[in-house]
Amino acid sequence: MKVSYHGHSVVKIETNGKTILIDPFINGNDLTDLKVADQKPDVIILSHGHNDHVGDTVEIAKANDSLIIAPDELCTFLSWKGLKTHPLHIGGAAQFDFGKVKLTQAFHGSSYTTEDQQIVYTGMPAGILLFIEDKTIYHAGDTALFSDMKLIGERHPIDLAFLPIGDNFTMGPEDAATAVEFLKPKTVVPIHYNTFPYIKQDPQQFVELVHSSEVKVLSAGDEVEL
Repeated sequence: MKVSYHGHSVVKIETNGKTILIDPFINGNDLTDLKVADQKPDVIILSHGHNDHVGDTVEIAKANDSLIIAPDELCTFLSWKGLKTHPLHIGGAAQFDFGKVKLTQAFHGSSYTTEDQQIVYTGMPAGILLFIEDKTIYHAGDTALFSDMKLIGERHPIDLAFLPIGDNFTMGPEDAATAVEFLKPKTVVPIHYNTFPYIKQDPQQFVELVHSSEVKVLSAGDEVEL
């Protein structure tokens, strides 16, 4: 299995002949190495409906007949755009040909802002647990620190976690470091920082605060071995 990071919250997983994209915010993301036209995912998983996470989902999915896995209301919104969807909700899981996907809670918002300045409610935000090739990957999406992360880590021993550290809209480095103590992943990658002025952070601060897990600070295109 090949897991790579592509700036902001974009993660790509290649496994068993399938390509999975999480939160594919590419156009408008100055930190990514990806180009929309080059992406050919079988599956797109979305944590919530904010524009910097839905990103280029519609264009990519239409070009590749990709399956969208996301919270129910967000799936409904995207199905109205002609996309193929599989809705989930927090606490729910489903088995797919590449593995299992389960949504966890996240403390954030979830809405999509249209070009004509309408804000569309897209359900509850979520974190994402993926069970693939006997490995467990946790993508926290956008979230504050919450104590039930302890339960997530206890029930689902995590091999690789992607946690936001940008502060302002999500956890900052200090809270994210506490999240690592709760989750106890083998490896953790900081995400959702430095894309915009509001979320400027030095990831080394996070590295220095984490003592119980291996921290890998990745640039766009870097991979993690699992």
